[in-house]
Amino acid sequence: MSWTDLDAARELGEALARAESAVVLTGAGISTPSGIPDFRSPGTGMWANVNPMAVAHVDVLNQQPELFWQFYSDRFTTLAGIEPNRAHLIVAELEERGAIHCVITQNVDRLHTAAGSDRVLELHGSIARSRCTVCGAPWALEDVRRLADQAEDGIPECTCGSMIRPGVVLFGEMLPEKELREAAAAAMGADLIICIGSSLEVQPAAGLPATTKRLGGSVAILTQGDTPLDDIADHRLRGDVVEDLEAVLAAYDAALS
Repeated sequence: MSWTDLDAARELGEALARAESAVVLTGAGISTPSGIPDFRSPGTGMWANVNPMAVAHVDVLNQQPELFWQFYSDRFTTLAGIEPNRAHLIVAELEERGAIHCVITQNVDRLHTAAGSDRVLELHGSIARSRCTVCGAPWALEDVRRLADQAEDGIPECTCGSMIRPGVVLFGEMLPEKELREAAAAAMGADLIICIGSSLEVQPAAGLPATTKRLGGSVAILTQGDTPLDDIADHRLRGDVVEDLEAVLAAYDAALS
């Protein structure tokens, strides 16, 4: 059963009202209410029955493009009609009101942007963007889906005749330097980092809350499962992500009134 710890939500809302440079870090758990499975939950996670190294590694893209695009075409189709949920909208509202400085996300589903968040650092890229592997021409999601559907081998081709690849960070690739540098700077300058729906197991994003803590800031973790950073959390909520954020927002409003 999922429930919201109202005392913990109130304390976090009040801390957010006091914060001068709060940032948000999100993982797959913020998008599960939109119908997107997370990655590691037993039986239901995206990688529960699929070896990611066999379908989503950069070597598979280069050496077995048909297998790679068979997986990613299905992924694109699954994500195409997904809409932001209330959790994304609350984060966007808090940013618009100046409560948080930026959103750092490990997700590639582009839902923070769709919800209205303005400053989003996408550490793992986004499905909204694809590019040619040779000429670098950009391609939108819907165009790539159409090209993949039209191709006999399922591999989308650029107008130059070369293969298109999704604009996400694949296994075996480095994270984008610009976004990683900006995320590190945001974590270093934050007096509060709110981690939402992240297992906090995948580096380097998982190290950002520890950076904030080490430099004197506070850490809030909103996710149902245990994380390796629970012992340094100043605020810990384990309920439904939407319900928890609704309670935090209400407490934030009450603290400002």
